[in-house]
Amino acid sequence: MTGQLQTDALDWRDGDVPVARRFDDPYFSLENGLAETRHTFLAGNGLPGRFAPDFHVAELGFGTGLNLLTTWAAWEDAGINGPLRLTSFEAFPMQAAEMARALSAFSDLEPWCSRFFAAWDAVEMRASLPTLDVQVIVGDARRTVPKWDGQADAWFLDGFSPAKNPELWEDNLMAAVGRHTASRGTCATYTAAGHVRRALEDAGFTVQRVPGYGRKRHMTCGVLR
Repeated sequence: MTGQLQTDALDWRDGDVPVARRFDDPYFSLENGLAETRHTFLAGNGLPGRFAPDFHVAELGFGTGLNLLTTWAAWEDAGINGPLRLTSFEAFPMQAAEMARALSAFSDLEPWCSRFFAAWDAVEMRASLPTLDVQVIVGDARRTVPKWDGQADAWFLDGFSPAKNPELWEDNLMAAVGRHTASRGTCATYTAAGHVRRALEDAGFTVQRVPGYGRKRHMTCGVLR
């Protein structure tokens, strides 16, 4: 384990939608979290079309694990040899029971959900399966990302709203994301906030504002120059 485990207080909205009390923000769309993930993080990074052996996804904000399971399902459907590698940076990890409660809303992901929890090591914060190798690095991403020795082919920038969680969108952190992106790697996020787009541009990405999911008019995608 790479950081001190500190969970966060949750409220539950509409039954099984977790809301972080610290940030007063839901972990996924109240409309359709699965569709939002597919639109924002898969399509936003050109996936599954860019999948290849040894592909590495990195993520700011592990949350419920919804992004992971959605990406893993797409990986297996694409028939790529070897495991999908995913590294996520999370300051306040959810308990496994809380993750399972939130993920129970997505019946399409149940086969991946059950296999994930069977392999999940809640102490080491990782799971290793023939088609998946995931690690959650616990701690403040402003410190853990710069120390990371990996390079991501795609980044899921999924912190809480920049207005409520500005720490996860700081210029220095976006610069670290750029340094830990493979050549021609990509990033995607649901936010179209101007300061986030400018920080990503300064970090070396060519940035586009594109249609967002549902009620979000725009989101942001980037390709490392």
